[in-house]
Amino acid sequence: MAEFAQMLDLPSWSKLQKHHEELGVNIVLKEFFQKDPERFRKLSRTFKNTVDGSEILFDFSKNFITEETIQILVQVAKDAGLEKLRDDMFAGEKINFTEKRAVYHVALRNVSNQPMQVDGKSVVEEVNSVLDHMKDFSDQVRDGQWKGYTGKKIKTIINIGIGGSDLGPVMVTEALKPYGDRDMKLHFVSNIDGTHMAEALKDSDPEDTLFLVASKTFTTAETVTNANSAKHWFMEKAKDEKAIAKHFVALSTNVEEVTKFGIDKENMFGFESWVGGRYSVWSAIGLSVAIYIGFKNFHDFLAGAHAMDMHFKNTPLEQNIPVIGGLLSVWYSDCFGAQTHLVSPFDQYMHRFPAYLQQLSMESNGKAITRSGDYVKYTTGAILFGEPATNAQHSFYQLLHQGTKLIPTDFILAAESHNPIENNVHQKMLASNFFAQAEALMVGKDENQVKAEGAPDDLVPHKKFLGNRPTTSILAQKITPSTLGALIAYYEHFTFTEGAIWNINSFDQWGVELGKSLAKKIQAELDQSGENTTHDSSTSGLINEFKKKAGIA
Repeated sequence: MAEFAQMLDLPSWSKLQKHHEELGVNIVLKEFFQKDPERFRKLSRTFKNTVDGSEILFDFSKNFITEETIQILVQVAKDAGLEKLRDDMFAGEKINFTEKRAVYHVALRNVSNQPMQVDGKSVVEEVNSVLDHMKDFSDQVRDGQWKGYTGKKIKTIINIGIGGSDLGPVMVTEALKPYGDRDMKLHFVSNIDGTHMAEALKDSDPEDTLFLVASKTFTTAETVTNANSAKHWFMEKAKDEKAIAKHFVALSTNVEEVTKFGIDKENMFGFESWVGGRYSVWSAIGLSVAIYIGFKNFHDFLAGAHAMDMHFKNTPLEQNIPVIGGLLSVWYSDCFGAQTHLVSPFDQYMHRFPAYLQQLSMESNGKAITRSGDYVKYTTGAILFGEPATNAQHSFYQLLHQGTKLIPTDFILAAESHNPIENNVHQKMLASNFFAQAEALMVGKDENQVKAEGAPDDLVPHKKFLGNRPTTSILAQKITPSTLGALIAYYEHFTFTEGAIWNINSFDQWGVELGKSLAKKIQAELDQSGENTTHDSSTSGLINEFKKKAGIA
């Protein structure tokens, strides 16, 4: 990995810093638009969705950039080896070098069946085999051929997983609810807090409930514990262990553990080691999605992502939409000191989209060690957050407009609503806020405007808006399966671009492991009698107080 340099050592980085010094302190976005009527045309990009012919507009013009900024940022990307790293990913090279794995989620949505290999072996056939299995199974569940142990049609799906095995399916089934089977109930159980499982089971009947247990190794502690609780609940009524085969399937590759649990190996849906958890919704982990929205729609979901993959792979960097998005993130983080990134969809169905992106972004790029093993000399990994607008503008948008933080923001809107009620008046009001928020963040309101509105002198400072806050506006035609797939892939490659520039491995997650390993040790200690003294005084004190309050001292 010696060919990759620290970002600050790249030949073009000093040029970018000089550009920032010349531009950064003098940026007034509204003046940029006044000086150049063509700014919107020059600094927006359109993604053409080859699945249905629709377009997604990415307006970057309200950002702290000029055409020269884009040119310099692109040179930074080239100096950082972004193109080589991208090409290595698509070639199945093991760019996740700490785990010696390929990063090949793009192969899961390779609907055009392009040749794709890992270790010299084609992966296309196995991916298609799993997809065929998912199609057959989801079709059987949806049309009633797959029946429970008493002959009833499946009406409830409970997906048991955690991390990517939960966040992806939850987000996608919510975002694509207009395409879902509304006669079917969905529950997603991830938290080891027994309340999460208990509430799902209260709403379910063992005779018509199907459990999807999502764990690659089938040893993930939280998932296995929840799965065992579900199994005990089911067996209280079913009695016969043979019934498990009709009500439990495994999204896993560990045949031994799966069959030990009681699940028929024919009811296993596998995926390879090169599928990272936060990229796994495209794999068998997406079975709940395929069941709920139907396999054709799931295929369109994959196809939309594949279309964005091809754009990312083949488009020159200056026109490459995810590359521009990722470069802007680095620009704000390391030249302007921005620590956060807001994603706010103007779409209620997408209410879990920011939570999904949190894992994608912060688990990927929450790293401080470069690919050469050195500590970084710059900031990495923005704190990503978000909620659906217009709810968010009545809660935390105040901070965007008048706070002291620089918060680069993405607004997402579909022109066409799935629910055009009241002669589309709701969608028009939603759209008006989408346009107004981005404009207000840019132009602000000066002292003269406030006074002209009749505000008393003592209120003028409080009613001023500095403006000059950067936003990216993303405008789609409609949130269809293929559009959603393309948007997720956009943020995946956006995150990839950030990691390449920062020279970090975006694909491992060692930071997740320490807390898990300590928890196993403490869990055993909770079963021991007497006071705990094996930790620092705070941790031991808390353990002892918990044992007293829980009646297990």
